[in-house]
Amino acid sequence: MAEVSIKGTTRTEFGKGASRRARVSGLVPAVIYGHGEKPVHITLPARELGVALKESNVLLNIDIDGKIELTLPKSIVRHPLKQILEHIDLVLVRRGEKVTVAVPVHTEGKHDPDGILEHQHNSIEIEAEATSIPKFLVLDIEGMTAGTSKYASDVVLPAGTTLVSPANTIIVHLSERSTIVEEVAVVAPAADDDAAAAAPAADAEKKDA
Repeated sequence: MAEVSIKGTTRTEFGKGASRRARVSGLVPAVIYGHGEKPVHITLPARELGVALKESNVLLNIDIDGKIELTLPKSIVRHPLKQILEHIDLVLVRRGEKVTVAVPVHTEGKHDPDGILEHQHNSIEIEAEATSIPKFLVLDIEGMTAGTSKYASDVVLPAGTTLVSPANTIIVHLSERSTIVEEVAVVAPAADDDAAAAAPAADAEKKDA
């Protein structure tokens, strides 16, 4: 589990104007809450935070005036077009406590070549110790046959973690390629029929002219 230390600065100004000025200065407004503590409003350096967030479920050791707070990103707001970090909510965690997080699922193995693999869900929720959250989980699709699915219950979970998502959540489905080809073949002639029907009409218009 990745842990990154970042120095934060207490915020004394609030509102859209203050947040805009912070972002112009290369800072990201943030709030730390949880464990019954009073929310702490801070700013974090955008560049360092952006690098840290490339790791899924990264733990952030936030240094605020010499006091270190262990936190987990809870909600990240980015600009819809520029994808610039605009705000982040951080939840306080304690070493040894369990938290519920969404973890990416990676597939391994070769499936039936006659099928097309469709990803229904790219992550699932699990409960794990705050300092032992896996970067990703593995789903074995070796020998998977066309027309079948793999579920959350098929994902391999590390020791000490439990599944929170419904066990019957479909992670991947292997569609039958032949069925997809047949559907296209049935639809395709319709276009030809329309063209054939349009031809006599076009000829009639020419004669009338």
